[in-house]
Amino acid sequence: MKVAKAKKALLGTTLAGAIAVAASYGTYSWFTSETTAKGEITNAFVQLNNGKDIKQSIVAVENFAPSQLVFGDFLTIDNTGTVDTFLQAKLHQSLDKPLSLDTYKVGFVALKYKVKPTEEVLKESQIKLEELFEGTTNEVTANKVTTNAVSTNAVTRSLASGESVEIAEGVEIIAGFLPEKSAAAVGEKEILLGDGAESGEDNKFWNLEADEYIDISFGVKLDESATNDYQGVKYSANLSVKAKQKDDGALYE
Repeated sequence: MKVAKAKKALLGTTLAGAIAVAASYGTYSWFTSETTAKGEITNAFVQLNNGKDIKQSIVAVENFAPSQLVFGDFLTIDNTGTVDTFLQAKLHQSLDKPLSLDTYKVGFVALKYKVKPTEEVLKESQIKLEELFEGTTNEVTANKVTTNAVSTNAVTRSLASGESVEIAEGVEIIAGFLPEKSAAAVGEKEILLGDGAESGEDNKFWNLEADEYIDISFGVKLDESATNDYQGVKYSANLSVKAKQKDDGALYE
């Protein structure tokens, strides 16, 4: 009897194992299918001049005198980011004596392009800016501009009105006098160009697309009416340019 019971127990164990194996094979016999999905976001970035400061000078001259006009270097602003932007340029001016800054007449000429304009185009643009200054004007030898380039009255009128025109193929130009924040600024004052200035966002010239450039040059004239109080005075200028994305609600930070 003991042998018979042992055989039955062994048989039961074998059957249980066979059933388990059969059940296991049955699990993997069904047809199946699977699919997956992935996603990622790479953020855009807003950047001017690869995050570096402009090396060229706004203006630099010594022994400046009444009626004289000096042009600064062309300062290049390059949209090296990945999105289109609005620009806001702020020019801070100061004197080292408590005198009116209105005696310094400041104008600008700016060119927007994707392909760098020729030297002749840059010179002609400064000539057009020079034509906007009134009264007795004598150029300083630094960055002296020749005056033999052709200039049309129609273009000059457009620049004087603050509208942009095309000075060469693919080169848009705008020029004029800088708006004054305070007509009686003494010692220092700030003026804005682009977004936030009188023209605001609606001025498309200051909308800088990705991989687009603006070259801007300032002209400064010490008015011929300047008195002896201005002898030995030092004029300083500092330009800061900010960019923001063009989407609604974007802020300058």
